[in-house]
Amino acid sequence: MNSRFILDFSLFNFLDAEELCEECIPGLRIDHVDISGLPMANPDLETDGGDGFPPAVEAFRDRVSAADCFLFASPEYNYSVTGSLKNALDWASRGTHKCWADKAAAIICAGGDFGGGRASLHLREIGIYLDLHFINKPELHIRAYEDPPKFDDKGNLIDAQAKDRLRKVLLSLQAFALRLQRKEN
Repeated sequence: MNSRFILDFSLFNFLDAEELCEECIPGLRIDHVDISGLPMANPDLETDGGDGFPPAVEAFRDRVSAADCFLFASPEYNYSVTGSLKNALDWASRGTHKCWADKAAAIICAGGDFGGGRASLHLREIGIYLDLHFINKPELHIRAYEDPPKFDDKGNLIDAQAKDRLRKVLLSLQAFALRLQRKEN
């Protein structure tokens, strides 16, 4: 399996996921997609009866469609996901081709006292409409502001326990994506 993932690096740097894949998870590859250049979702920008999109959105939708599964990495903003992530989710849900449908996904979050848990739950709720299939366990919610530090001053994940849990999330995602792909065939 040569899986690709969509990652939102809005606040913290989860590049450790790329290193983990290279080091100990054969067949997985992280394909970071920058969502910062997407215009705000707006039906007035759509053409072809709702199936044509601005070039940046078309390129994004193509990458989402080509992915085998998704790893969403997001901080918690006001009990939810970031505005940029919600915007990206909305763009790929438009038109007759539903880019997210029937694909495996996992969520890793970072935040304050609850470690991004509310953002994770909200993303799961959004995923119901998108027809995303999230893994249930393991979960990774990092309490980013508690001692000992979880991230260095550049936003890199440095906590060994969190890194191990990240590896377990990636392994679970890989197994689930393979199961879903076998059901399709």
